[in-house]
Amino acid sequence: MDLKQIEAKWQKKWAETGLYKFNRDSVKDKYYVLEMFSYPSGAKLHAGHWYNYGPSDSFARFKRMQGKEVFHPMGFDAFGLPAENYAIKTGIHPEDSTIKNIATMEEQLKKMGATYDWDYEIKTCMPDYYRWTQWMFLQMYKHGLAYRKEAPVNWCPSCSTVLANEQAQDGICERCGSTVVRKNLTQWFFKITDYAEELLAGLDGLDWPEKTKLMQKHWIGKSYGGEVEFKVKDSDVTFRVFTTRADTLFGVTYVVLAPESPLVDLVTTDAQKAAVEKYKEDASKVTEIDRMASNREKTGVLTGSYAINPINGREVPILVADYVIASYGTGAVMGVAAHDDRDFVFAGKLGLPVERVIKGASDDVNDALPFTEYGVLTNSGEFDGMTSEEAKVAIIKKLEESGQGALKTNYRLRDWLVSRQRYWGAPIPIIHCPHCGAVPVPESDLPVKLPYNVEFKPDGKSPLAKCEEFMNVKCPVCGADARRDPDTLDTFVCSSWYYLRYADNRNSEKPCDTEWIDKLLPVDKYIGGAEHACMHLLYARFFTKALRDMGYLHFDEPFLSLVHQGLILGPDGFKMSKSRGNVVSPDDSIAKFGADVFRVYLMFGFSYVEGGPWNENGLDGIGRFFDRVERLVKKCYENFEEREMGKEEKELNFVRHNTIKSVTGDMENFSFNTAIARIMEYVNAIYAYDNAVGSKSAFYKECIKDLVLLFAPFAPHFSEELWEMMGGEYSVFNQSYPKFDPDCLVRDEIELGVQICSKMRAKIMVSKNATKEEIEAQALEAVKDQLTGAPKKIIVVPGRLVNIIA
Repeated sequence: MDLKQIEAKWQKKWAETGLYKFNRDSVKDKYYVLEMFSYPSGAKLHAGHWYNYGPSDSFARFKRMQGKEVFHPMGFDAFGLPAENYAIKTGIHPEDSTIKNIATMEEQLKKMGATYDWDYEIKTCMPDYYRWTQWMFLQMYKHGLAYRKEAPVNWCPSCSTVLANEQAQDGICERCGSTVVRKNLTQWFFKITDYAEELLAGLDGLDWPEKTKLMQKHWIGKSYGGEVEFKVKDSDVTFRVFTTRADTLFGVTYVVLAPESPLVDLVTTDAQKAAVEKYKEDASKVTEIDRMASNREKTGVLTGSYAINPINGREVPILVADYVIASYGTGAVMGVAAHDDRDFVFAGKLGLPVERVIKGASDDVNDALPFTEYGVLTNSGEFDGMTSEEAKVAIIKKLEESGQGALKTNYRLRDWLVSRQRYWGAPIPIIHCPHCGAVPVPESDLPVKLPYNVEFKPDGKSPLAKCEEFMNVKCPVCGADARRDPDTLDTFVCSSWYYLRYADNRNSEKPCDTEWIDKLLPVDKYIGGAEHACMHLLYARFFTKALRDMGYLHFDEPFLSLVHQGLILGPDGFKMSKSRGNVVSPDDSIAKFGADVFRVYLMFGFSYVEGGPWNENGLDGIGRFFDRVERLVKKCYENFEEREMGKEEKELNFVRHNTIKSVTGDMENFSFNTAIARIMEYVNAIYAYDNAVGSKSAFYKECIKDLVLLFAPFAPHFSEELWEMMGGEYSVFNQSYPKFDPDCLVRDEIELGVQICSKMRAKIMVSKNATKEEIEAQALEAVKDQLTGAPKKIIVVPGRLVNIIA
């Protein structure tokens, strides 16, 4: 069979007949399958693309054959930094390169033979999409979930531009190699923290990988504790620290401020000013992730001022240290060197006091310092003798009386910074008026279109800020001359609601019709990489909950069930990259074997959720397996003869129904490799039956029919051709997926092992209703040549074995 020829044949017929068009009238039976959409890189689809889209398409086909009205759209996450960087290097405009790349990838995806309904396609860089991304921003703004404040960014002094984190690895600019510094700019944020508790609580009800749920829980980072207010000596300045260990408050020997904290300038003395300024400059060159690394050496500098501990009136030095981050908690922490590993090391390095206030609860507890466990308070005044659990609350309650403390629940989650000083993104729909301040663009004026003629060369300004034609505008409130916001939205904003737009992508009146998306959503099965656990997946959940509270939809979660695909590595075992020269292009393999063989190999050769290193040697074996299946179909019409359901038929029927049961379960769990292995075993069983019986009966043909139906989701073009060869009604994907009969999974006969003195000697087949005496007789007959004399004892283990004690 010429697989390349039949791929073209069936793709043409599927398109002409609209086989995969979604039937909106059958939405009650809907099943929404969605892969995380692709960035249009322009390169040909590589093995990684296939590994994401091929198996998930097979799952969609499986659900269709189970009677579901499958909604399976595809689109492109088309805004982003790569296209802009490409424009800076080559002069090719991002819009031109992106549209060209999308056209290339559309063609490649169609040749894969996937079930996408292209009528629902979206491209996030098109005005008919980002108009509604801007609308989303305005709704967030109207409901108090979008605001502006100063925040640090990565800044390259040489290039005079803002860099994304990806462009500032290890604190070095990827463009020029200069040291990157942190610089404050006014930025837009979404108040995702308003939903911290619901985002945390909602995870337990989701059918998601446990590791992903744990990652989100850690990212949200809920903790119970208290805020404690310290006063700066000889000043009216106060500040609060959050702690989960208020039981150690009597052991505070210093406090630390983040270098970015505005308090630093207020408390630094003249004598320490030069040292503090130098420390702040050095800290600005280190990323937040590096600063928080547990294995990084801790550094700090004295401000010259002291803070007063509210619980005992003790004066303790105030320091600046870069392991404290201004945007985490209050930007200030208390140092308890005796009872915290980090504080103990830090205090030792800077010569700060270490004073025990917690001891072991019993004499057999090793409470050598630093003692970080709970215990019993000591050197803590009226709280001596209390347990840590009791004192954590009692000490805060004591401070509450004077207004210097409060019990508090804290979250590690920070608000989402959504503005970017980039060009290739959706413009932020805000106008800045000298009289009215920040004014939302009227919804009737959306979209705020991205101008085409823009200067990309980095010079310290946002690219849009240099386009006067774009920037100059009248204030929609007072009519005065005003300026547009020069920033664009983080591309994660585009992907935080795209699953909604798919459902109603041609609606020009609203982003999506509430009544309709309430029927079609949530997404039933979402498939994509685990690297998005704490960004895209969290942001999409936030958007869904915010839009629900605004009344635009009526469900709580966007993705009910989530599957992460593994990573296909290069043949050398490393992640594929052009620099390593280990990128695997499927083109040659597909030209030789066809898309279906390539797809089945990907599904058989790897555990879907794990992936692994590429090895093309298995493709020949899959090709031979296709040949074996094709020969079975052709044999259906040879030597036709009706037969009774004899022993051979019953055995094959058992394998048939066991295969259906196993493959169905494996498909539900995305265990494609074991599903295909089961089908291969079934093919072996059919060949064994054929060799034993020879003639072909109606039963035999039913077995082959089920084989083709079972294999159809995995090899769609090949199976469609086989189905036509068998005289089946078009299309194989309009047929029902086989269902197993539990009664056929009970054998008339069962196999038992026969042992002599616990060593296996033979196997016998006995009737499932055989008596103990009948089993013993058959067992003795099977090993009679190996026995000398009558056995001492015969032990029958029902359903398993017979052990003869000689």
